[in-house]
Amino acid sequence: MLLIFDGPLPVTELLKEWYEAEHNKNYGAMVTFVGTIREEGGIEALSFDIYRPVLETWFESWRRRLADKGALLIMAHSQGDVPVHASSFACAIFSPKRRVALEMLDAFVEDFKANAPIWKYDVINGRRLYAADRSTPMAGSGLLSAKE
Repeated sequence: MLLIFDGPLPVTELLKEWYEAEHNKNYGAMVTFVGTIREEGGIEALSFDIYRPVLETWFESWRRRLADKGALLIMAHSQGDVPVHASSFACAIFSPKRRVALEMLDAFVEDFKANAPIWKYDVINGRRLYAADRSTPMAGSGLLSAKE
């Protein structure tokens, strides 16, 4: 399941909902990750643009990869502005064995940071400034394309 929210994620509600939906399905582990916007560089918020068709394809490949190991992947991400100290990314992996969930969570989050089609902007003094160093380059996408 892939969920997109406008603005900050309702983390407490999401984790509760995910746990309640899956806890009785004989998984031995639920491993979660929640990303929170840090106060740094004078930012007030981060703002996110998402290219949904590519994100859905990327997520589906990970969902199938985990399903092959008997695991379930759930993810939520924000679009638009998310103020500092709020969360923009959450995911959970349910697995029969904790080792699978722990290892796959690390691999998933690292691949997410490197390859998910989500572009980030710093919000400073109410202005949205493209954060090239924290965004995913995509070949052929103009300003956002990878440097050759």
